Amino acid sequence: PGYTGFTFSTATDVTLEQDLLRRDLTINAMALDESGALIDPHGGREDLQQQILRHVSPAFVEDPLRVLRVARFAARLGFTIAEETLDLMKQITASGELDALTAERVWQETERALGERQPVLFFSVLRDCGALARVFPDLERLYGIPQPEKYHPEIDSGVHTMMVLEQACRLSRDTNVRFAALVHDLGKGTTPEEEWPAHRDHESRGVDLINGLCDRYRIPKRYRELAVIVSRYHLDCHRVDEMRPGTIVDKLEALDAFRRPDRFEQFLLACEADARGRKGLEDSDYPQARRFRAILAAANRIDTKSIPVNEMNGKEVAAAIRQLRIEAIHGEFAGIKNTHEAES
Repeated sequence: PGYTGFTFSTATDVTLEQDLLRRDLTINAMALDESGALIDPHGGREDLQQQILRHVSPAFVEDPLRVLRVARFAARLGFTIAEETLDLMKQITASGELDALTAERVWQETERALGERQPVLFFSVLRDCGALARVFPDLERLYGIPQPEKYHPEIDSGVHTMMVLEQACRLSRDTNVRFAALVHDLGKGTTPEEEWPAHRDHESRGVDLINGLCDRYRIPKRYRELAVIVSRYHLDCHRVDEMRPGTIVDKLEALDAFRRPDRFEQFLLACEADARGRKGLEDSDYPQARRFRAILAAANRIDTKSIPVNEMNGKEVAAAIRQLRIEAIHGEFAGIKNTHEAES
């Protein structure tokens, strides 16, 4: 069944030409006959050669999911969208039909798009046809909001977000990392205008927006959990060299890094994407990730045999372990300092 009631006929009562007419894009409306000859009634071969995504017929507007599908094909193939097709996508958006899509369908297309070659194109196409404001209003809201030029030469928060997503795609094929990069700065969209270009406490404000987005589209727990910690703690990762060892231990515990090192690695990748997702800094080094990895490794090497666990309660044991970790991190920082001095 199709959207709002229209259905596809079975193979026994539909001709090949009728079947191809019901396809969404011309590049999907081609077939080979028994002799291997191309059947191409809608110019799909030429559009494929020209790298153009074009709708087959006016029936394109009958399924609003096609707005997301075309955007996803753009992300997969890097093709441009025919002007008349983009006009139909704008028409669908203006009609409000996108609001009728189920949460599962929206997330399915989005998750697939995040795994494509150029996910940025998915969101750019949605914005071009007005759909981003309907489907992901918290992302649309970021555009036009300034950031301090000293730290963000690109200035615009929406532009920065897409640059971060692009960097995440360079660093990882993991859609969890890419999603976290996409939503890491949503809180900047709720900064009072009188506070611009600063965005105090945008990290925690972003957490509420991420939870709302994940609730709305029933996004799986693993995406939510990583996105939340990236939003809340990405600035801490950037300034790890400035924090005291005790504070770092607290951050590692908050990140659940001791129990979930794989997710901690995902966190570091998203933070690196954020640091590099700035104009002129796309190929810059990110030593903070190496530092944080080394710090976690040092904290994990502690010898707990010296702790008289039989003579302590649970809180006392935890405090003793924390102290050993702090001392290990002190040693790690001292080693880093000595290395820097030797190199200089």
